[in-house]
Amino acid sequence: MTSTVRRLRHLVPALPMVAFLVSCGPSSTVSVESPRPEGEAAEACDAVLAALPERVEDEESREVPDDAEYVAAWGDPAITLRCGVERPAALTPGSETYRPTSDAIQVNDVSWLLEQQADGYRFTTTERTVYVEVEVPGAYAPEVDALVDVAEAVHANVPYDPLWEQYYEGETGADSGTEHDHGDH
Repeated sequence: MTSTVRRLRHLVPALPMVAFLVSCGPSSTVSVESPRPEGEAAEACDAVLAALPERVEDEESREVPDDAEYVAAWGDPAITLRCGVERPAALTPGSETYRPTSDAIQVNDVSWLLEQQADGYRFTTTERTVYVEVEVPGAYAPEVDALVDVAEAVHANVPYDPLWEQYYEGETGADSGTEHDHGDH
């Protein structure tokens, strides 16, 4: 576990457990909307999904519907990953929920927007050319720990947005592992 995760656990408190994204029990298929990336985004998502670990938070991978092409899931309740999602409204100027000072964290060279949900957190990548979303139920508190398991697949396969690529390469190099206080927004 990185020191970044340890320092940021206070941002992700434990929440009561509630049913999340699963139809019935552990043998059921996870029900989640599939994103529809195209072109280079779809290629990056294919690479991310191929590189994902079999286990997240020590939970085994789960079945997703055949038409959920850019989705992965682990455990019960399900931790879900969707690759190629739309830009979060919190990061979209002009949206009703736009928050330019939204909380973000960096885990293993991947920056994530934090959005508290009714049960757990939604994390969405920032600073990348493709948005990857991970929803983690409160049963896995501290929820941020799940990002440690998926960050490598994202970092290795989703390029930095050109603005951030220049920033990281100009400062310390994209793969230095050095943390930056740059606002992430």
